Amino acid sequence: MKQITLFTCLLNNEQSEELKNYLKESGFEFKEIPYTKFSAFKKDLSVTLYSSGKLVVQGKKTGEFVEFVLEPLILKKAVIGYEEVYDPSVILPRIGVDESGKGDYFGPLCVAGVYVNKDIIKLWREYNIRDSKLIQSDNTIVKLADVIKKTPGCWYSIVPIGNEAYNRLYENMGSVHKILAWGHARVIENLMSNQDKMIPSPEKVVCDQFANSKGVINDALMKFGRTIEIEQKHKAESDIAVAAASILARCEFITRLSRLSKQYGIELPRGASGKVEEVALELVRKYGAEVLNKVAKLHFKTTEKIMKQNKLSGDINSKSGS
Repeated sequence: MKQITLFTCLLNNEQSEELKNYLKESGFEFKEIPYTKFSAFKKDLSVTLYSSGKLVVQGKKTGEFVEFVLEPLILKKAVIGYEEVYDPSVILPRIGVDESGKGDYFGPLCVAGVYVNKDIIKLWREYNIRDSKLIQSDNTIVKLADVIKKTPGCWYSIVPIGNEAYNRLYENMGSVHKILAWGHARVIENLMSNQDKMIPSPEKVVCDQFANSKGVINDALMKFGRTIEIEQKHKAESDIAVAAASILARCEFITRLSRLSKQYGIELPRGASGKVEEVALELVRKYGAEVLNKVAKLHFKTTEKIMKQNKLSGDINSKSGS
């Protein structure tokens, strides 16, 4: 069996109970996660069953789990290699959208969208295109992004929102969700304006549901974006189109963060950790408070902490949120 790190299928109620009992008896650790019937973990493997009945298996031991547990004990049939027979929707032409940089204090917010069809999906399975969060190596991200961009028939759009633009948008919109919706809508518009070049035409757009209301994206859609179905769901990265978009978005983010690091002569770390605060304080002391508007997302609480530590009321050229 070829190495796989992601597998999805649908389970009925009886199969769900059988799997849950097996996981309990096999020493899996259970966690409560919204919109799921259960989610269980072991080293190199996570098994999550959503309220819809969709099962998502992820990790290095996915193939082994499917071959020796799911197929013989739960599904009672071979499924790997027959996914499109049991679930034809997996090869539907569609657009996947995802973002990178939302939780990082430094660097931009990058949103990407990718069109896929049956041939593209089959090719990308060979390259093991998967959710970028499952990929630790930046070099692998860059290589897979190159594969995606060079795939025949694949259309993509990347919308990077630099820090100064991001901070202006936050001042005007007052919500990260609204900025995400705007970025998603812009990507969808860019791709749908080339709909006639996508063969066959996409039947829907798939993306993560990042706000409580699905209307947040719908309200932001533009002319072309309003002509296609938008499917928002939790853990959308299990869809190969969304996974590809996550890779392109992350590649763009790490590339731009690297440029900022070189520009200011200091390595800008990811996330919002204590190390991030140390580097932010160093930047402020070296370049002045206004530098944060150029390299950081000002509404993070990190900004307030840095200004207090540096005893500055500060002119950051943008209003900081809470």
